[in-house]
Amino acid sequence: MEAKTLYFEKAGIENTETTLKIAKKRAEELGIKTVVIASTVGDTAVKAMDVFKGCKVIVVTHVAGMRQPDTQEFDEENRKIVESKGGTILTTTHALGGLSRAMRSRYNTFVLGEVIADALRIFGQGIKVVCEITAMAADGGLVRTDEDIIAVAGSGRGADTAVVLRPANTHDFFDLKVREILCKPRL
Repeated sequence: MEAKTLYFEKAGIENTETTLKIAKKRAEELGIKTVVIASTVGDTAVKAMDVFKGCKVIVVTHVAGMRQPDTQEFDEENRKIVESKGGTILTTTHALGGLSRAMRSRYNTFVLGEVIADALRIFGQGIKVVCEITAMAADGGLVRTDEDIIAVAGSGRGADTAVVLRPANTHDFFDLKVREILCKPRL
């Protein structure tokens, strides 16, 4: 099998529309109907809802309190738009963070989740995020682990990474398979 990968010169928000179009095209080619999207404030999620009409779209947000105690970064207006267009929003503990961040903060030490996250970042921040959000979606029962999906993430704001991926639950994380890298920054 031969497939094409697009490498962006820079990471960031300016790649969002292209990333979503590439992901949609490949989803159509493969008959994939489930898409998992990372979105911090919801702008990428809103754009994805228009691009992925007819697909099951799961939007994974930052956990509440990520940046500031007792706050959710996902904009309430964006939440209403995504939900009105049939999207599902998942806010839960980060699969590779959670207790690992608590250990780092309290004991100034790194634990397994952060080591795995850093290893995945060798391929780019977006690759780490697509793996993490699909495990989170699998843990929430929102994606199947026996079907390929499209996963979209970024290196900060917006989207610049898209993959075809076979999800796994967090407790089976090493069964997760990145099948195709559709686009990513060339870092």
